Amino acid sequence: MSAKSSVLPASALAVLALGCSAQAQAGGIMLYEYASDNAGLANAGVAARAQGPSTIAANPAGLSYLDGTQISAGGQLLFGDLRFDADAQNNVPGGNGGNALGTTPSASFFISHRLDDHVSIGFGSYGDFGLAASYNNDWTGRYSTQKESIAALSLVPSVAYRFNDQWSLGLGFKAMYGMLDAKTAIDRSPFGLSDRSDGQVKYSDSTWGYGATLGAIYSPQPETRIGLGYTSSVTFNFKDRLDIDGSGPLIERLNDTETKLKTRVPQTATLSLYQRLDPRWAFLATLNWQEWSRFGDIAVDVDTSAGRAQATTVNAHFKDTWQLALGTQFQATPKLLWNAGIAYDSSAVSSSNRSVVLPMDASWRLATGATYALDKDTEVNLSWSLVWIGDMTVDQSKPLSGKRTSGTYDNAWLQTIGGSMTWRF
Repeated sequence: MSAKSSVLPASALAVLALGCSAQAQAGGIMLYEYASDNAGLANAGVAARAQGPSTIAANPAGLSYLDGTQISAGGQLLFGDLRFDADAQNNVPGGNGGNALGTTPSASFFISHRLDDHVSIGFGSYGDFGLAASYNNDWTGRYSTQKESIAALSLVPSVAYRFNDQWSLGLGFKAMYGMLDAKTAIDRSPFGLSDRSDGQVKYSDSTWGYGATLGAIYSPQPETRIGLGYTSSVTFNFKDRLDIDGSGPLIERLNDTETKLKTRVPQTATLSLYQRLDPRWAFLATLNWQEWSRFGDIAVDVDTSAGRAQATTVNAHFKDTWQLALGTQFQATPKLLWNAGIAYDSSAVSSSNRSVVLPMDASWRLATGATYALDKDTEVNLSWSLVWIGDMTVDQSKPLSGKRTSGTYDNAWLQTIGGSMTWRF
């Protein structure tokens, strides 16, 4: 199977240029809400808490703080409001697209086991990276995107070693299964066809990528833990042949064109503090960094405005992001633990480079939740979080055709509601 020239439909590449599973605005597209009690703390203290096997997702060194065998399973729903209000500068007729964010379910599973006083092992399965958005097919930005989704499932076997009461180290092997699906409209009016309605380009593939997680926890005293977690980048090499509906010489020439897309899940570093203040109160904090700046120069835009295929490279102009999260835990009763947190995430793209494919911005996160002990070996957690993004202006033009999309996303937000159970043996 010899490949034709490797061109890429605009929406498919733009989805990959942003690189992401369910809707999120976490600096880039990294999800802090992965169906665990972490959602109720807005990520505060995530690399230092070590309060359950979900520590695998942020810092595998936390496994060394867990006794016996522990199993945690959770589920959550993500939903939000992302509506575009087009202004008079648009030169493409169409509607506003409706609410691009639907309801997306996700789940997690974690297990840990202490082998002896020094060695602990564990395994985690969860989704912490992704994007899903769907607009009405006739909306004004349809030549940039109509529907896009990329989901990644992480499978992470891990091991931790506790040297003494103060130092622990952890290591995990991260296998990620990435799934991409994208659709965008294509303008068929320059083709000289009797049917001048829009066509549609489809692109989908799934593949594996691999990386590692590392972590350390330093506890200078029993009430204090400082955790540092690192996750390496993971590369997805997607490949598909263009699927363009319609007929005609140009469409036939473009159709079945093999496209190879390379996208990278950014590497991250997380520094966290867990400080118990007294028997009932604890303070938590996190500083998180994500390297999105290496993600922005792999876009190709395909256009047919002149009645022939043209391609040009597009730079997404991403930049590194950071998050500051603060939280608290309150032991209200011997069985009830209350969580709360607040966080700020910077944006991976400036206002001038924002697009309808990735309409993200800096965001605030508010979260709360509670963990209730049903008995000494079983507990249940319920958590809620709100990500407030606010107003986002967009003014973008396709490089070759000049088709312009201009307007504002008004009062954009995202919420998650989830729960989990933990069993100890």
